[in-house]
Amino acid sequence: MKTGGGVMSKVVGTAVVLAILVIVVKHPSDAANFVKTVFGWIDQIATFFMRLGD
Repeated sequence: MKTGGGVMSKVVGTAVVLAILVIVVKHPSDAANFVKTVFGWIDQIATFFMRLGD
C-alpha cells in the first residue's frame, strides 16, 4: 500500500499553504471577510437542502 504522495504533490501542497499564509499575514481583514463569505454560502446551501426535506 502506497503512503504519502509524490514529490510534485508535496511541492504544490506546500506552495498552496505558503500562499494562504502570505495572504492572511499581508491582508488579514480581507482574508477574514473571505472566510466569513464562504461560511455564509455554506450555511445558505445547508439551509436550502434542509428545507428541501420539509
